[in-house]
Parts: sequence; C-alpha cells; structure tokens
Amino acid sequence: MTSPARFTLEQLRGFVAVAEEAHFGRAAARLRITQPPLSRQVQKLERSLEVELLVRTPRAVLLTPAGEAFLPEARRMLSLADAAPSAARNAARGTTGRLRVGFTAISALTVLGTWIRVVGSELPDVELTLTELVTREQIDALLAGEIHVGLARGIPASDLLSARRVHAETLVLACPRGHPLTELGRPPSLAEIAAHDIVTYGPVAARYLHELVISTFHGVGAQPRYVQQVGQVHSLLALVDAGVGVGLVPRSASSLRLPNLTFTEVSGLRPDVVETHCVWRTEHDNPALDALLRLAAPVSS
Repeated sequence: MTSPARFTLEQLRGFVAVAEEAHFGRAAARLRITQPPLSRQVQKLERSLEVELLVRTPRAVLLTPAGEAFLPEARRMLSLADAAPSAARNAARGTTGRLRVGFTAISALTVLGTWIRVVGSELPDVELTLTELVTREQIDALLAGEIHVGLARGIPASDLLSARRVHAETLVLACPRGHPLTELGRPPSLAEIAAHDIVTYGPVAARYLHELVISTFHGVGAQPRYVQQVGQVHSLLALVDAGVGVGLVPRSASSLRLPNLTFTEVSGLRPDVVETHCVWRTEHDNPALDALLRLAAPVSS
C-alpha cells in the first residue's frame, strides 16, 4: 500500500505560484522570498508526491501532465486552508451551523416569522429546520435532542430546560356570524359567554390553553357549558365556524379566516394572559442557538 503523501501549505503555495507565474524568479518575488528556498519547496513537494510537477525550459517553467492534474487540487486545498479559520470562528460565534426549531401553529402567526427574518438577515449561513409540534411534543423533542429550541405554551417543569417569554397577547372570542354575543354592541363579559355552548381545549393535547380557559372562567365565578374539546386552535375555529359553539382563542388566531367565523373582544381580560415562551436545553453546545437567543429573544430588562 502506498503511504500518504506529506507536504506543507508553504510547499503548495510555492508550487502554485511557480505554476501561475511560469517563472521561479517572478514566483519568488510574489511570495517575497528568495529563489533557492522556493526551489527547495517545490523539490520537496515533488519528492513527497513521487512525481515531477514542473520542467524548466530556456523561456519558462512548464507544467508536466502530473502538474496540470495537481494544480487545481493544490488551489482547492489552499482555498480550504484559508477558509478554515474563518469557518471555525463563525461556528464559534454562531453565525454558521444548524438550528432545528419546533413551533406551535399559533406561534407561527406571531414569533416564528420574526425569527425566520432574523436568521435570514443576521445569520444567513445558519441552516434552519422548522417542525410544527404541540408543546408536549416540543418538550419531548428537546429532551431527546431532536430540536434545539421550541416556541411553546407555558414554562416546562424540567430542570434540564430553560425558558424565556417572547410573546404575550390576550384572548378573544370566536363566534359564528350572527351569534347573539356579536350583536350586543359591546364586548361580552365572561359570565355572558358562559351562558352559551363553548368549544374548548383538551387537557392532554392542549393542556396550557385548557387550564387557561378554565381558570379564566373560574376567576369570575362562571360555570360554562363545554360541548366539545379539541387539541389545536385551528380545530376549535373550524368547529365554531360550523356552529358548534363559541370559543376563546389567542388574539393572533383572529387573522385566520373562515366563511362563517367572526371575532369579538372580551370584557375584563388582561392584555397579556396568553404567553409564548422559547424553550431550550440549559446545557447545550450550539453557538447558533446562543446567537438566535441573543438576537431574537433578548432578556427583558
């Protein structure tokens, strides 16, 4: 078996300079060295490769067939060597690399678009992979190392994860068109809403919104009639559009339109009752994630 050739970057640079200048003197001047060291570099390279790369003629230095084949490879190796330090520094700064992001359907209407624009403008060499997951699935994916960061509802109960609030909004009421609650001339109260059939969220598939709706009505002493439970906001809107009942949804969901669907404010609700958090593994080794958090999810002052 032939042993691998061993050569230095200086030898490659010397060979490329002579090949491009077709003259040892001009190549030496270009490299700012004298001609004898340059000749020795090329000779060592030829011995290492066990081939003749150059031939001298009275007028110029010419490439042999082996030299012609080796020249583009030498240029490529030099280019990689020149780029390697920058690539390492960029990776350490988080300006290159990969980011796998999990998101909920509603966070796609609020935070996700900003994140995509930030990565595109500030971290253009970071490869972004987006996966829609409900909050429970995001937490599982984070713990399994399948995603780097998630846009989720609520703060996870895990010492392995960190969270930061990135968005807050209120709830609005989704109603079928012509519903009595839309004809009051004012935002309905929670007590008035509780007198009607309500579509709400399931305790497992949509735990955060399930508990939020229950606590919102409980806080005013209302006892709603829940007629259906769903796992996704867009599923709730589809049932409301079909006339099954009314439902509380994050305000951002009001940008979704269906033929028989309308939205109205709710009296007495806090403006920041619905929260979205970005969640990530506390112990991670992804500089691109640190860069994203710094640019798109700064710590609140």
